[in-house]
Amino acid sequence: MTKPYVKQTIENEVGYIEFFHPAHNSLPGDILAKLANTISEAGENDAIKVIVLKSGGDRTFCAGASFKELININDAETGKVFFSGFANVINAMRKCPKFIIGRIQGKTVGGGVGLAASTDYCMGTKFAAIKLSELNIGIGPFVVGPAIERKMGLSAMSQIAIDANSFYPAEWAKQKGLFTHVYESTEELDEAVKTTAEHLCTYNTEAMLEMKKVFWKGTEDWDELLAERAQTSGRLVLSEFTKEKLKGFK
Repeated sequence: MTKPYVKQTIENEVGYIEFFHPAHNSLPGDILAKLANTISEAGENDAIKVIVLKSGGDRTFCAGASFKELININDAETGKVFFSGFANVINAMRKCPKFIIGRIQGKTVGGGVGLAASTDYCMGTKFAAIKLSELNIGIGPFVVGPAIERKMGLSAMSQIAIDANSFYPAEWAKQKGLFTHVYESTEELDEAVKTTAEHLCTYNTEAMLEMKKVFWKGTEDWDELLAERAQTSGRLVLSEFTKEKLKGFK
């Protein structure tokens, strides 16, 4: 299948939410909106006890924001709306009453790192190198920054945000707290994700909900914070610098 999609399947009380886009799983606004809604609905679905977030294909987990859409942003409001897409997904994950396990099979860039950081328990393969490339095009990881900082610490977030050209290996991401485990292959990753998710389904859902509240304590202002950050990105994406840079991606 080459058309973009967001789909959900339920297996043994685990809700698998999968997104896909032929451009290395980059995320345009409509896919981000579907993703946020699907996560929120899964949170309310009694047939689901634990959620797994994954992407289609075997190479890239997520290439971040859709450059095609970025190039077409011509006013601050449109910019804010676009970057709010990521804010909405992160906030949906934050507010979801169930644990979300991240399955990161390959490279992840920009907004994709933010998604990985917003899961409650994240596992990857050795191919899951990470990069925050936003500074390269004259913006910054403003919307996803709080999620990455919460998971990896300000020092690690600053390092990858400033070193916007470099991919950091999965093992480094594990040392900094983004990944809990790094596996040799996607097959091993899938087996571990399935085992972990199904095991969590045997636990008390109320206890998991209360734990989730504890894990996300201190993020209660993120609805406002991430909206402000989206506004900053939306303004910067209109700069001459960014417009010139984005021409190279046409």
